Amino acid sequence: MSKSFYKNSIFHKNYLRFVFIKRQQKQDNFVSIIVLIIKICFCLLAIISLIKLGYSSKVRLTRLREIKDSFLYEKYRFNVLTNKFDDLFSSEGEQRFMKDQDQIISRDIIRVIWR
Repeated sequence: MSKSFYKNSIFHKNYLRFVFIKRQQKQDNFVSIIVLIIKICFCLLAIISLIKLGYSSKVRLTRLREIKDSFLYEKYRFNVLTNKFDDLFSSEGEQRFMKDQDQIISRDIIRVIWR
């Protein structure tokens, strides 16, 4: 074997090693970019999910507050009506009940009061 063939074979081996390393680096960079894109997608998915969860919680709390206010109003009305009903059965309760009633009579109607 001649020296030139030996030098060419070493050069060829070095060249192939260099090409292989470059190709490996390109593949590693490609895989790194794909993994980075996947991580970014998962982060965006998590952020969007948190925003949607926060909005749903806000709507839920608003509805619960409305239900609570409605319940408190109905409870107040119930207590008022319960007291009026209890007063109806007390002494002279019927007279007080009649005085508390708003009696609106139209102009064309004759009002008759029974005693």
